[in-house]
Amino acid sequence: MTRRPLQPPARQRPAALAAGLLAIVGAFQAALALGAPWGEAAYGGAHRGVLPPRYRAASAVASAVYGALTLITLGRGPGATARRRILSGGSALMLLGTVMNLASRSRLERTIWTPVAGTLALTLLRLARGVPTGGRRG
Repeated sequence: MTRRPLQPPARQRPAALAAGLLAIVGAFQAALALGAPWGEAAYGGAHRGVLPPRYRAASAVASAVYGALTLITLGRGPGATARRRILSGGSALMLLGTVMNLASRSRLERTIWTPVAGTLALTLLRLARGVPTGGRRG
């Protein structure tokens, strides 16, 4: 028995790219929340080593949001209208993240996260524009 792909073949690559990058960022945020000493690569690089508790809490929330967005990117979850809006909003936030990472004082953050956020901004926008209309799930 052959399973149907979650999305048409032309949309699988952008969705896979976005989902992979979102999963990486989500895992990074989860690691920060759990105490990984990578503070220099996040939140402007102001905290070397383990982040303070409030930043760790923010990373825990961010990790959950990235996880949910990963699933939505893969076609799971809400109907088409909500999915299109969520992906568009995610794209806008990633564009803001691109600018913020580019302006970061942390060279590590600029180097790693600027291209990731920029790629996600473009890919999520492309996916949002391709969501079928008419209220169908997908």
